[in-house]
Amino acid sequence: MSGSSAVSCSAPCRFAHYFVICGIDTETGLEPDDLAGRNSQNYKTRENFEQSPLKRTFKSKVLAHYPENVIGNPFDQDAVNMLCMPKGLSFRTQADQRQPQFHSFIITKEDGSRTYGFVHTFYEEVTSPQICSAMQTLYQMHNAEHASDNPPSSSSSSSMDSLASSLDEVDSPTSSSSLSSCRAAGSYDTSRDTLYVSKALCLITPMPFMHACRRFLSQLHKAVTAATAPPLPLESYIHNILYEVPLPAPGRSLKFHSVYEPIVCQRPGLGELPLADFPLAEAFSLLGVENLVQVFTCTLLEMQILLYSQDYQRLMTVAEGITTLLFPFQWQHVYVPILPASLLHFLDAPVPYLMGLQSKEGTDRSKLELPQEANLCFVDIDNHYIELPEDFPQFPNKTEFIQELSEVLLSFGISANGGAPSRTRNSPGSTPSTPSRECKTVTLWQLEDDGRNGNLAGEELSVLELLQGNTTLERLQALTKRTGVTVAHVDALRAGIKAQRAEGHGGRTVAEEEELRHAKLNVQLREVFASRFTAMFADYEAFVIQSAPDLESWLTNREQMHNFDKASFLSDQPEPYLPFLSHFIETQMFATFIDNKIMSQWEEKEPLLHVFDARIDKARLYNVRAPSLRSSNYQRCSNLKECAQAIEQRLMKINHTAIHPHLLDMKIGQGKYMQGSFPKLQADVLNTGPASNKWSHRMTTTPRKKDRHRQQTEHLNLENDLKEKYMQEARSLGKNIRQPKLSDLSPAVIAQTNWKFVEGLLKECRLKTKRMLVEKMGREAVELGHGEANITGLEENTLIASLCDLLERIWSHGLQVKQVSTQPHTHTDKQGKINKRRKSDGSVSMPSLRVYLIQDMRHIQSMSEIKTDVGRARAWIRLSLEKKLLSQHLKQLLSRQTLTKKLYKRYAFLRCEEEKEQFLFHLLSLNAVDYFCFTSVFTTIMIPYRVVIIPIKKLSNAMTTSNPWVCVSGELGDSGIMQIPKNVLEMTFDCQNLGKLTTVQLGHDNAGLLAKWLVDCVMVRNEITGHTYRFPCGRWLGKGVDDGSLERVLIGELVVPSGEEESGRGWRTPPLQRSPTQTRRIKPTSAQIQEAIGEAVNSIIKHFHKPEKERGSLTILLCGENSLVAALEQFFYHGFKSARLFQKTMFVWDFVEKAVAYMESADQMGDLQETTEHLGMSCQSLYRYVSAINSTPRNIGKDGKFQLLVCLGARDRLLPQWLPLLVECPVILQMYEDTALLRDRTPVHALIAVLETLHDFPITLESSLVKGIDL
Repeated sequence: MSGSSAVSCSAPCRFAHYFVICGIDTETGLEPDDLAGRNSQNYKTRENFEQSPLKRTFKSKVLAHYPENVIGNPFDQDAVNMLCMPKGLSFRTQADQRQPQFHSFIITKEDGSRTYGFVHTFYEEVTSPQICSAMQTLYQMHNAEHASDNPPSSSSSSSMDSLASSLDEVDSPTSSSSLSSCRAAGSYDTSRDTLYVSKALCLITPMPFMHACRRFLSQLHKAVTAATAPPLPLESYIHNILYEVPLPAPGRSLKFHSVYEPIVCQRPGLGELPLADFPLAEAFSLLGVENLVQVFTCTLLEMQILLYSQDYQRLMTVAEGITTLLFPFQWQHVYVPILPASLLHFLDAPVPYLMGLQSKEGTDRSKLELPQEANLCFVDIDNHYIELPEDFPQFPNKTEFIQELSEVLLSFGISANGGAPSRTRNSPGSTPSTPSRECKTVTLWQLEDDGRNGNLAGEELSVLELLQGNTTLERLQALTKRTGVTVAHVDALRAGIKAQRAEGHGGRTVAEEEELRHAKLNVQLREVFASRFTAMFADYEAFVIQSAPDLESWLTNREQMHNFDKASFLSDQPEPYLPFLSHFIETQMFATFIDNKIMSQWEEKEPLLHVFDARIDKARLYNVRAPSLRSSNYQRCSNLKECAQAIEQRLMKINHTAIHPHLLDMKIGQGKYMQGSFPKLQADVLNTGPASNKWSHRMTTTPRKKDRHRQQTEHLNLENDLKEKYMQEARSLGKNIRQPKLSDLSPAVIAQTNWKFVEGLLKECRLKTKRMLVEKMGREAVELGHGEANITGLEENTLIASLCDLLERIWSHGLQVKQVSTQPHTHTDKQGKINKRRKSDGSVSMPSLRVYLIQDMRHIQSMSEIKTDVGRARAWIRLSLEKKLLSQHLKQLLSRQTLTKKLYKRYAFLRCEEEKEQFLFHLLSLNAVDYFCFTSVFTTIMIPYRVVIIPIKKLSNAMTTSNPWVCVSGELGDSGIMQIPKNVLEMTFDCQNLGKLTTVQLGHDNAGLLAKWLVDCVMVRNEITGHTYRFPCGRWLGKGVDDGSLERVLIGELVVPSGEEESGRGWRTPPLQRSPTQTRRIKPTSAQIQEAIGEAVNSIIKHFHKPEKERGSLTILLCGENSLVAALEQFFYHGFKSARLFQKTMFVWDFVEKAVAYMESADQMGDLQETTEHLGMSCQSLYRYVSAINSTPRNIGKDGKFQLLVCLGARDRLLPQWLPLLVECPVILQMYEDTALLRDRTPVHALIAVLETLHDFPITLESSLVKGIDL
């Protein structure tokens, strides 16, 4: 009992928790392993039996593990067995290569905690006659089956195939391999061959001390294969590492002893980057710097990442390398660097994941069938290339970042161009392989072990150090040299230490020097990545919203709270960073990071967060102020040397040496040594630890004190179980499942896992649609209590891209692989045309647009700019969302249940009826807001437009003799002038996407006798999106009528359905956006006019205070109804003398022309010479602008000219200067009554002050307004 208690007490501080042996169970014999034999390329287990028996996979078993159990880390036998031998048992004969292999694995528990496993696999001779006999029988059956299946003429071909496949198994075949040995590799005969089977030794540790565990296991295996027995029984070394070797304290180094050499490991301090012992240099060499940065970016954006390699250790190295570089963030989703064959169904998971898949030698990427590839980053490690998702933003300062990483690698002699961006595959022989580098290291290690090569044992080294440190002995040695006497032993020692130091610095061996080099390179590369995050998130704390008074209320209301002011944060970032940051701050890892920051005010700060905050504080201290941190200029890492020196100092000065291995209390005859065979260990001595252990007692007392203190100060208002429940719920928001459970693969568990996926997808859909609605509704959402909601166009695009990703994952969940594409876009090919017609209200204004889902498909397929199914699917989703038909279209797609059952497995989301209905309802809610997500993204595509001109019906034939033309303008450009055929009121044209339509220029050439044309409005429709715009006119076009205009610029308004009916064609006219008409000349009061001017100017100011992406059209605010031009017209028409006095209709432009003419004549006569220089310049500018407007080749009328003068004056900040000139001009007395606002100095001065407020904003005019004006 005492031993057991000692184990449990010291378990948290022990270096290793378990020692495990996996191999063949001689009692159960050979059991085919269907799951391990199954691979990603072929799910048919029968293929395992078509192979030769030596190539088949058989079930392995955990033969022993010590101790039986560890409190806090229970032993998971199935998972450990599966990961120690992912391919099951493999057999070899003496003709095959039997090099030991090393790989590591990781077990991530459901709470996110990790346990590391390190495995040394070797081949051991099979001594069981039953196993050998069974293998012989399998071969006889195999040969008999092949002889019956194949005619004699094809037997040679079959044997050649077997020979070729056997050669594939050889890692590096040599030219000296004989034909007989190759034949032997493909067969087995008990009388001729020796049979070997794989066995695995494994250490399971709480921390990733990869190099130390690798060296320990290697020495343990070497002790078995050596010609002489090890100094102590193997139980002594295993007992020592399990119970007597502690974890190094933070910031300290530890030395412990294995069978032959001591092993040194070190642990970073509390203020340093956390431990990472996997060699980043290998990951960079395998992929190349640029490829690794791209994969790293995909990881940050929480895409699905699939690693692919024949080598398990390469999978672990790349996976751990990427996740290590995420500091201070942590991967929050499924993480399985080595995916066992029994868990291949997890590739179907509609969640972000980082998984590693073992490839078969010679298999091609095209043969790999994956459920979905839209959001997948595929990494072929062996062939050094990657496949990236279609649209994802680049990492900020990517070029400079890659350059800095390359320089760090080159400083350690490593090429930065290890990967290849193209899909060119290397031949197996040319692929750089890790085993060859290992062989080189082993050779050097053996040379060091050989004393004849001048290497020094520990005692000899201490003797030499004693001689060199004693001045008296040094004088004696010099005296002996002068007298010709030589001390051979001392000279030999000196020569040996000199040679050794030439290879390893400071007395370290070559292997130790290599480990130090890797450790220094690791930390320098990680520091470069950490430095980037420090620069990008230097001010993140300022945007954290901490609104909850205590932890309980925060955890309870976590889902409804806004924890981070995303809009303000993005507005404070450099423009080049926005595409990446707007996506990244939506990820679960960033949300968890912010949650940890908020919880740190009530709990102890999370370790990674503590280190990161300290770095930000240090950066602020040295930079004095944050502007340099916010700059988009690249800042190089400045502490590379310091971090490398810290590691070197720890390894040079060992802080703690563990207890040496020693003889255990074993019975006589136990621990028997048999060369080449790993012995059966004595469980009684390995299952219990030492009764008393100084370091375990010392190291466990401190945590106990901390635990007692934490319990005393724990919040009284929150029970432990309730707190844990809230914590789990808060941290699982947006996540479906944390980690697959490796030990239980029953159908019930798999069904429960898939149900979690369905629930998670539905919850994610609800949260996403709610977020999109709240952000789009803006201020109205704030009033409804949904929190602050400022959104830019960039954020909107990010949210829609996130919705596309969700729909792709829903559509791919449970899909029968390779039967149909995973995109909803191509699902319709099986569904056929959906003939859903919009109802028509019988209006003659615009023919109704029929709604065909298949027609939308054809529009998308005709877009040559989109090359892939993924791109077409996303374009279709955006188009349906913009047309407010997304939910309706998807509902129709899923209406044929027979087809859905054929395409999807039973557990698929789309076959869960209740969840599917809720999903469609959430999408239906998006119809409440307007999106232009298709129009604004696909800006270069050709779009068909339909134009309908609606004249006043009584005079509609007035256009018969003229030649009309039209020009349609939008936010992205204009169509150019297009002639309208005579007697035609409707036309269609194709044009590059114009964006949201803003203006229409309409005119004619005044030809014929009946050239006068009274137009009610112009209607324009985008034939793809269905958006219809109405451009009101209500004015004459023609000479001698109205204001004499032959062309007018009409301001558009988007027509929306009048009711909530699904496809109704009735329209309502929203205010604020129609072209000015003569109806506005109804005389308002002076107070109403001044109020209208104030509102028009305020609207323009608000326009410029909005983020640029959501400002909309300035033309509407300048020239539409209730615009600045309309308000100033009202001001100028107030008190304007009636037309009866002049016998003709007069316009404001007539007054402006007369005033300018008077000023010109007065200037010529010298009456203005006494005016100030400023007033004179204002007069000159007014002359110039009025002259330019009158001389334009355009046939615009008098109201159009006044509109143009106002717009140009507002743009060039001249309106406040022109007003005093017009007011002081004597012409005003003739054309205005005494009560006119223009003759009252008080409102005139108020108007000037209001107009001057526009000087702070850069007003730009559409080309349709200023066409033909050269100013």
